[in-house]
Amino acid sequence: MSKKKSEHKNKSYLESVIGCHCPRCREGKLFEHPVSFNLKKVLKMNKTCPVCEQPTEIEVGFYYGTGYVSYAVAIAISVATFIAWWIIIGVSVNDNRILYWLIFNAIVLLLVQPFTMRFARSLWISWFVKYDPDWTKKKPVGTPERTNKDQANNW
Repeated sequence: MSKKKSEHKNKSYLESVIGCHCPRCREGKLFEHPVSFNLKKVLKMNKTCPVCEQPTEIEVGFYYGTGYVSYAVAIAISVATFIAWWIIIGVSVNDNRILYWLIFNAIVLLLVQPFTMRFARSLWISWFVKYDPDWTKKKPVGTPERTNKDQANNW
């Protein structure tokens, strides 16, 4: 076994997606900056994976579908906070507990928004770029054919 191969620790699919790692090699980071509330930097992605050189922009508008993923994650978080609120505080129509939960839930959703957006992108790309255990022996296919640099971010 070569030294280069033994240095690579195989992450699971879930670790790769949650950690925002490249889906092909599961090692390189997809994003240039760590999670923060600076919305100009939070979604800034590497053009290619710094480890295996997998392009992150597969085609123009590729990440539009992440809106559906973010929506599903927000619904899941809302259901979880509602169940936790119901168990811990209780729900009643006779007082303002529902209103307080709505306010609490809105604050939670705002606080987790940077992570949710990154998680949605990481999950989305993982559905289209499959893990390659032999990525050290093969390079990714060249520039994606439907990418047009002149039209990138032209929306």
